[in-house]
Amino acid sequence: MGEQGMGDWWRGAVIYQIYPRSFLDSNGDGVGDLPGITSRLGYVAGLGVDGIWLSPFFTSPMKDFGYDVADYRDVDPLFGRLSDFDALLAEAHRLGLKVIVDQVYSHSSDRHPWFEESRQSRDNPKADWYVWVDPKPDGSPPNNWLAVFGGVAWEWEPRRRQYYLHNFLKEQPDLNLHDPQVQQAVLETAAFWLDRGVDGFRLDVANFFMHDLALRDNPARPHPAPDKPSYLQRQIYNRTRPETLEFVPKLRALLDRYPDRMAVAEIAAEDQLATMVAYTEGPERYHTAYSFVFLGPEFGARFIRDNVERMLALSAEAWPSWAFSNHDVVRVATRWGRDAADPAAFAKQMIALLTSLRGTAFLYQGEELGLPHAEVPFEKLKDPEGITFWPRHKGRDGARTPMPWAQEAPYAGFSSAEPWLPIDPRHPPLAVDAQEADPGSVLAFTRSFLAWRKGHEALIAGDIRFLDTPEPVLAFVRGTGDGAVFCAFNLGSGDASTSPSADLDVEPLDGHGLRGSVDSGAVRMPPHGGVFARVRC
Repeated sequence: MGEQGMGDWWRGAVIYQIYPRSFLDSNGDGVGDLPGITSRLGYVAGLGVDGIWLSPFFTSPMKDFGYDVADYRDVDPLFGRLSDFDALLAEAHRLGLKVIVDQVYSHSSDRHPWFEESRQSRDNPKADWYVWVDPKPDGSPPNNWLAVFGGVAWEWEPRRRQYYLHNFLKEQPDLNLHDPQVQQAVLETAAFWLDRGVDGFRLDVANFFMHDLALRDNPARPHPAPDKPSYLQRQIYNRTRPETLEFVPKLRALLDRYPDRMAVAEIAAEDQLATMVAYTEGPERYHTAYSFVFLGPEFGARFIRDNVERMLALSAEAWPSWAFSNHDVVRVATRWGRDAADPAAFAKQMIALLTSLRGTAFLYQGEELGLPHAEVPFEKLKDPEGITFWPRHKGRDGARTPMPWAQEAPYAGFSSAEPWLPIDPRHPPLAVDAQEADPGSVLAFTRSFLAWRKGHEALIAGDIRFLDTPEPVLAFVRGTGDGAVFCAFNLGSGDASTSPSADLDVEPLDGHGLRGSVDSGAVRMPPHGGVFARVRC
């Protein structure tokens, strides 16, 4: 990747997220699996991405669909065997793809042997491996902390006559990473997968690893219309604790013992950008991080510029990652593009914009097809969050429905049996085989644009400088000197025009595939259009 060297392969990389349950079912049980992924790695490599991120495939009772881990070092039989993972890894590496895997260190399943031992008594060898607290004199929980998935964040355990902390489901007890033994166990887990050959980790809820030892109540946060009760608190004592940053160098030091490995932290915090910087700035922190800043409903040229510029203002050193969709949120084609007059043009523009920002880009499976968010009726829901908060918040299942591979095949070619989540009827016409037959499709654009991008180092590793343009135009320059690239996007629903700043002399670049033109310094773009131009020095 240019002058960066292999050790920095992740800088400016495009990483494709695979949700294993929903990618491809190879054995006809209605659930995707590791052999199914392996069989389609050629398709993934053909997109032009640099690597894949696999959501959890570890042993789990699946209360939170794999984010409740019962064995960190084995594959759940639903997805295959450990040998299937080894085969997947080998095939990915043969195709030139890096592989990063989810690691869930904030909490485990309540079925994990560590917790099953810890809950038995107050004096067993793992008694302090989870967060146990005595009740208040009146028997109530020790403080007011609320769980993300609803209700209080404490569950009573009669064997110990204590409460345990769970920031998510009660079946997901929080590990006590204040305990050095737990830290060592986590590091040994990480080493297991590094020794197996993975290229890095996506660290689930990386700022939830530690809690306030004083157990102080969270203060109130006024919210006009909360979807969840936890939104009514400033969660400053049960997450984003400064003590967590004392553990980060230990995990980074482990990663540094292996060549060319990386870690990307998932951040969910009050100040998302500042927390991203805190977790990534400097050689003892994680390599990069992403947050939900571009995974919410807010959208617009000024919004995107302000957030990228604020990240830069906080630190020119910290390297960000950006995502517009993932398995937890409404797909970008619906969330930002609900009113787009040309959904395919909007989807193409989002691919180009995401992969043109300074940072590492994460594409979610189906984004390259322009899939809209699926509608899943209540009776078909599997997500505990959606079931609890329906109908105001419908949960995450709409982002997790099966990948459509074949337009005319049963279940869109995902499985020979009824899938674990239903196929949205809008998805089969957007299936891979249908788009492969259409040179104007979102899939064809994704392939051609990512190939084109590889020829412009500025779009991979260059600095970014935004230009003053009126809404809805977003314009910036990537890189400096020879090879710098001018980028402009019309994020509005009507035609838009602008001019590069007076100090810029540009000539159009061909081959990127977006609609727009540069003529005598004037940039003209239709709705969802864009322009790339070479900056002449």
